[in-house]
Amino acid sequence: MKITLTGSLGNITKPLAQILINKGHDVKIISSNAGKAAEIEALGATPLIGSVSDTAFLTDAFTGADTIYTMVPPNFAAPKFRAYIKSIGENYAVAIKEAGVKKVVNLSSVGADLPDGTGPIAGLHDVENIFATLDGVAVKHLRAGYFYINFLANVDMVKHANILGSNFGADAKLVLVHPRNIAEVAAATLESSFTGKSVLYVASDDESTAADVAKALGAAIGKPELPWIEFSDEDAFNGMVGAGLPEEIAKNYVEMGDAIRSNKLFVDYYKNRPVLGNVTLQDFAAEFAAAYTN
Repeated sequence: MKITLTGSLGNITKPLAQILINKGHDVKIISSNAGKAAEIEALGATPLIGSVSDTAFLTDAFTGADTIYTMVPPNFAAPKFRAYIKSIGENYAVAIKEAGVKKVVNLSSVGADLPDGTGPIAGLHDVENIFATLDGVAVKHLRAGYFYINFLANVDMVKHANILGSNFGADAKLVLVHPRNIAEVAAATLESSFTGKSVLYVASDDESTAADVAKALGAAIGKPELPWIEFSDEDAFNGMVGAGLPEEIAKNYVEMGDAIRSNKLFVDYYKNRPVLGNVTLQDFAAEFAAAYTN
């Protein structure tokens, strides 16, 4: 199959490309960074260098593909984060129609069923609705859980404050996923036959609480008593801004934390639970420990 992937050599796209290439597929990878071209070629894929904001480039990149994988790359400089995410979805939709693509696997998120109140995930809700207007195009949305690797951003907090936390409580149950498991599901879905517009949830662990996360990560780094601390929205916002995040991005992530705290983010997930991936919280704890040590 001829498959075009967005996402450059990110945490999902790189292992996804490796799986597909190893299975003999003709893979092209879109990246905005020309410096990634050699590494993409070394994988055995064809680099397509350009911007996802350029619909003419995207149309050329998608033309001739049997199927494509879409994801919205992060842009922390966007003045309005939701509007940015929606705009990239609109660009993809234009290019899909112009290129005549008939099958799309799109990275979405747990909580994308909700129209608002979910921070950046609301933008992915918009993307799903945009893709719903694509006549004659089969679309499978992969609604992924909360990435394990998001906790890597808390290494400094754990090192210097000896706590782990966010603006939701220790008893909040989380739907967690490893990018490697998303890549595996994406690869299988790209190879499969599906029609219409549908959703597939992707998760690696859906039983752990925030306290369980703190316990597992703490044990892996020799801090078995590491506590999970619930911050106020104001403290969470100020902490993220103080760590260098733009206010717009911090605002969005505070809103997402509130959606976890209120228990609304994962409601639809638990009605449609998938087969879980094989990366456990303990597996990720070893990755966290390596990052913490280094």
